[in-house]
Amino acid sequence: MKVAMYYEQKDIRIEDIPTPAIGDDEALVEMKACGVCGSDIMDWYVESRAPLVLGHEPTGIIVKKGNKVKGFDVGDRVFVHHHVACLKCHYCLHGDYTLCKKFHETNIKPGGFAEFFRVPAPNLQIDTLTLPDTVSFEEGTLIEPVGCCISAIEKCRIRSGGTVVIIGAGATGLIHTALAKIYGAAKTIASDLFDYRLNAAKQFGADLTVNPKEENLAEVTKAETGGRGADLVIVTAPSLEAYRTGLSICRRGGKLCVFAPTRPGEYLQVSLKELFLSEVQIISSYSTSHLETRAALDLLASGKLDGEKLITHRFRLEDAAKAFETALESKESLKVVLLS
Repeated sequence: MKVAMYYEQKDIRIEDIPTPAIGDDEALVEMKACGVCGSDIMDWYVESRAPLVLGHEPTGIIVKKGNKVKGFDVGDRVFVHHHVACLKCHYCLHGDYTLCKKFHETNIKPGGFAEFFRVPAPNLQIDTLTLPDTVSFEEGTLIEPVGCCISAIEKCRIRSGGTVVIIGAGATGLIHTALAKIYGAAKTIASDLFDYRLNAAKQFGADLTVNPKEENLAEVTKAETGGRGADLVIVTAPSLEAYRTGLSICRRGGKLCVFAPTRPGEYLQVSLKELFLSEVQIISSYSTSHLETRAALDLLASGKLDGEKLITHRFRLEDAAKAFETALESKESLKVVLLS
């Protein structure tokens, strides 16, 4: 079978490898669509593990199943989560599923950027979801990123009537913009350096948009909140400057959500005295669990979140290199999806 093998950020090769064999309690899925995630194009995050097959937002059709598999049939249209927790350890019992040791050990093989992939038993049992007819394979690839955003939103507990600022209006920034309104925010402000993304943010419910090259985000935020600042700031841009700005526009008692990692060796200097006196909370949110993926599918299936509007570019698997280049360099792309 063909796979897109990642060697370096700009070195993606189409190679042939054996189709994975499956066990009695596993399934083989023919990939139909798989999104390119921002983490897939973070060289520092990926290259130490190269060469490897990436892709963790896949949908497809079950083409083979083990004789012990129940609840799924050949021909089922599915989304498969690449990580699942054990549901039994200390972290899981406290609801911290993404911190479970098993979460990082349960991977689809070889990855979503392949003609076929094997679904291990835990992934099949805990977080493989049947797609309703109303959700296309392409839209289904958004279940994982939407789940990640839902996890962050729920950790930060948006209060009805609050003001939410989203710094970075890429795909996840737009999802956060839409979710903020769904979860009760009265006002959303989206900030980005590119007008194309700001225009998209308006389509996803942003009440105001700010290009920092033209306006001062802090001044706009203060003006829109009676001088208080934002109740919640979600940073989806992997930039120290974005985080500095985010902290500066949080109201007293507000929250800053760390949704994007910066490069290794980059540190944000924070005054603990100021943090103590202001009671600003810094909340980090990594990945998503089986709980949020179900909520994400419900939002997409109901039409409350229009996932199709996020997908701007589609490429065949054999054009994976071009897909990565587009996701990395195009300033007029939101979500890039690979198709079989």
